[in-house]
Amino acid sequence: MIKENLKMTGSLEIAINGDTVRKIPNLVVSAGKEHVTARLHGTTDGVMSAMAIGTGSTAAAAGDTALGTEAVRTAFDSGFPDISGTNTIKYETTFVAVGSGGDVSVTEAGIFNNTTSGGTMLARTVFGTVTKGASDVMTITWTITVS
Repeated sequence: MIKENLKMTGSLEIAINGDTVRKIPNLVVSAGKEHVTARLHGTTDGVMSAMAIGTGSTAAAAGDTALGTEAVRTAFDSGFPDISGTNTIKYETTFVAVGSGGDVSVTEAGIFNNTTSGGTMLARTVFGTVTKGASDVMTITWTITVS
């Protein structure tokens, strides 16, 4: 009997003003896996197009469909997603202003197929606080690997 075990895993790197401050594994949520399957079948549910950051602290779970407390959602940077890697897709988003423009204690991030709100979540992660100051530029590079 042939047995296939297809897995989707991911990780992200957070940089503040160009300096890496965190490298974190993520959870590809159930809705994200269903989205991939639907896309293989030809169902159009919209391609992944944005990343969101938030301030929630509830652990990531397979059933998640949203961040705990979303602060801002932004379209991927120009040139992303990048699928040049073997069995990988890379997303990158740069966050300049968040909320009212003051410091934000970022503790979670997610990938979505909608740039405004709602939509399907592909992946989510929760991490120790990364403070993004009002004038800081935060860049998150997220890699999803299918193996």
